[in-house]
Amino acid sequence: MKRLLIAAGGGGDAIATAMVHAALHGPDEPALVLTYAWERLVVDPVPGPRRPSDFTGTVTAGPTLRLVTPRSAPRPPAGSLLPRLSADLRPALGLLDPYAGASGLARQIEEAAAYCEAGHVDVVDVGGDILADGTEPTLRSPLGDALVLAACARTGIPTSVHVVGPGLDSEVPEAALLPLLGDPLHTLTHADTLSVQAVFDWHPSEAGALLVAAARGIRGVCGTRDAPHPVTLGDASPHVYRLTLARALEINPLARALAESASLADAERASERVCGFSEIARERARAAQLGQEAGESPGGGTAPSEPRPLPRALPRPLPRPLPRPLPRPLPERFAEWERRTADSGIAYVTTRRIAEELALSPAQLTALRRHLSTATPARHTPPLWRLAAVEA
Repeated sequence: MKRLLIAAGGGGDAIATAMVHAALHGPDEPALVLTYAWERLVVDPVPGPRRPSDFTGTVTAGPTLRLVTPRSAPRPPAGSLLPRLSADLRPALGLLDPYAGASGLARQIEEAAAYCEAGHVDVVDVGGDILADGTEPTLRSPLGDALVLAACARTGIPTSVHVVGPGLDSEVPEAALLPLLGDPLHTLTHADTLSVQAVFDWHPSEAGALLVAAARGIRGVCGTRDAPHPVTLGDASPHVYRLTLARALEINPLARALAESASLADAERASERVCGFSEIARERARAAQLGQEAGESPGGGTAPSEPRPLPRALPRPLPRPLPRPLPRPLPERFAEWERRTADSGIAYVTTRRIAEELALSPAQLTALRRHLSTATPARHTPPLWRLAAVEA
């Protein structure tokens, strides 16, 4: 027998779900975490979620349910961190495929319950957008969470909904969530993070990193890359809250609208009606923009360059080019960036924000991490980085 849990939002929610499971039931209790392979363009250049046919090496656990293992791999051009994540997390990982809407997800959850011999489902969401009403101006990715709620309701299996780290995903503000959540079920501690501590050396999840930092006692304003405004880690940030499935459905109108959805296209249309947008359509537009910036033609591949006309006469000799200035040392570039960031009131930053705003290659990021950890050991407060202004 295994406990059955669902990481409602996919991506980094699987990490938080493993941590919540370890905190509530012990890290050694067998468990299966169902999660989407929906890891956004930072990991996967193909818009939307991946399905089992997008992977090799999955394990069959039911007619429609597949498990992701360290031997699994995404089929190019798709990308996914789930195979590597399955090696670092103790619970097994099962793949949620939303392409048949809530009805298809319900079948997968029922198969997972039979596989685990589980009579109960625990849904876990980092941040709280699973309780979004669809009108929040900062809402970006409500669809996966709402589909999970709708699918769980279709199964009839008793289900609890856990919200952890309210507001940490920058989608629904903490102040709007706390009146809906009641008293916390559990407060995560440093000990609860030990089972996932190595994951953030390589995984880009920012909400998950903030949750781990909060559990380790870090408090203050944190700057992330994937959010319009900084996040403040406060006393509620490491809390785990539990709601009934009925209460979550009562709050979430998109989940109710998805009850009869039989395809992902149905789900997109429901999101457009309730929330005014489709996050998958936004991903398609962003992927197309990135492709154009990289020089791809609309039909794929690299856009051909225009042929240059032959010169009418021999060109005049070009002036000798001025020597290019030597690139500044990486620590110097970081120090300048750090001063600007700290001046905006930010005390901590994620690794992803450093890497993306400084446009660092993996080798450069490794070198910078080594420099900051050895030259100023107090700067690294895993999995975040403390800016110099905090040290004064």
